[in-house]
Amino acid sequence: MKCFKAPTTLSFLAVLAHALLLSVATAQDLGARWGSEQRERAFYRVVDVPTPADSVIEAGAFVSLPGDRIAVGTRRGDIYVFSGVDESKPEPEFELFATGLDEIFGLDYKDGSFYVTQSCELTRITDTNQDGRADRFETVSDAWGYANYHEYAFGSKFDQAGNLFVALGLSQSYNSRALFRGWVIQVTPGGESIPIASGLRSPAGIGPNEHGALFYIESQGPWNSSNSLKAITPGGFMGHPISFNWYEYAPGMGPQPEVPASGSRILIEKERVKQLVPYAVIFPYIRMGRSITGFTVDRTAGRFGPFENQMFLGDFTLSLIMRATTEQVNGVWQGACYPFREGLSTGILNVHFTPQGRLLCGGTNRGWPVRGIRPFALERLEWTGVMPFEIKRINILPEGFRIRFTKPVEVESGGDPASYQVSTFTHIYHAGYGGPEVDQTTPTVKSVALSADGLEAVLVLSEIKLGHVHEFDLGELRSREGEELLHRDAYYTVNAIPDAGFIGGGQPSAEGEEQ
Repeated sequence: MKCFKAPTTLSFLAVLAHALLLSVATAQDLGARWGSEQRERAFYRVVDVPTPADSVIEAGAFVSLPGDRIAVGTRRGDIYVFSGVDESKPEPEFELFATGLDEIFGLDYKDGSFYVTQSCELTRITDTNQDGRADRFETVSDAWGYANYHEYAFGSKFDQAGNLFVALGLSQSYNSRALFRGWVIQVTPGGESIPIASGLRSPAGIGPNEHGALFYIESQGPWNSSNSLKAITPGGFMGHPISFNWYEYAPGMGPQPEVPASGSRILIEKERVKQLVPYAVIFPYIRMGRSITGFTVDRTAGRFGPFENQMFLGDFTLSLIMRATTEQVNGVWQGACYPFREGLSTGILNVHFTPQGRLLCGGTNRGWPVRGIRPFALERLEWTGVMPFEIKRINILPEGFRIRFTKPVEVESGGDPASYQVSTFTHIYHAGYGGPEVDQTTPTVKSVALSADGLEAVLVLSEIKLGHVHEFDLGELRSREGEELLHRDAYYTVNAIPDAGFIGGGQPSAEGEEQ
């Protein structure tokens, strides 16, 4: 296990500059709120999960273990094993299993060993004498370089074939000075390390979507005007060309892609740069997070409410949780994001469903500005059993969209096209840091067909804008009980428009395969 970080003048100056920026940013507003936190409490309560008074548990990764136990890996390099998280008033017991690791952002468990993704390597950790403490640390893969504090590595869970995947952030978020920084590495069951995708900037989570396809979270920055979910395809280029210098070490990737033209639009560049993978779901900056992190899929069979088989994502800066749904159209991934729950106590680094179907949220406020006031926390989101009136899911159709709701929509408002406000925008695809929303349009809702049960509305639009985020404001709708939507907004990213006859919107099974 090699996790040595050599101090350098460059890294010291970077830390100093970051500290100065942080002091300015903390005095500024972190962004607009959804304004729904008070109402959200009736449907999803936040329960504190106490941690030992003498421990700092900045949760970066979780995995469930036999016996309803959960392990948590921390930013400070510890692994704790705890039980009792699902009690009505949790007072869990924590045991320190391993320490001395570095920034744990990936954790799984197989055949009696933990598989830990830390900044410098993927490590197998075992308790060989069964005393409750790790005593064997084995390097599974150190196929990438590591020399800078900001070179994070995010690891997936095992897929069905036994592979693990590691998403590697750039050097100081701007360069690729260490091997394969800005790439995805596949680690096979036999221990082979295979580079499979380039062009990452600053990933913050990697794993399957609700259909079982591999995705990762990308952060706003150069060549990324906003945060996004991106699908990882073998041989794919994820959008940031700074890591092209490692193609000669990845012969299975084929030739280096063309360099995209800065100042263009991503679907325009996709026509020229064939390996380029467009954003599957764009999260409008600040309105839907500022620094999205780990994600998981609801497989709780309804114990967490009406959003089974949807993705749940944390946001570090705004201390909140969002939802997302995805679908594949003409071979391209795309989908929508939705607000879910504000008001968590610290910056969220990762989320995980407990054995009883509660959403465990953990993180820290260390390093960047955070809305939550606690330096670190473990909290549990649980459904109260009361059904919220929400936009459940949006799917694209050849001439518009199908919108599903969690409760029946009242006939008068639900059948009126004026109740459905739709606007669109896209971003400049460029080398600059972030970017504004541009090329705005306002399609007309030509017609709406509300289903007899009130749970589905089919909208026909005057135009669907390819390459645009379609923003839905449904604040005029009411349920048949007279309720306003808990969250009135949703955002669907269009990379492809389906042909006539396309139905779409299939629900995945528990194994992640679409039915």
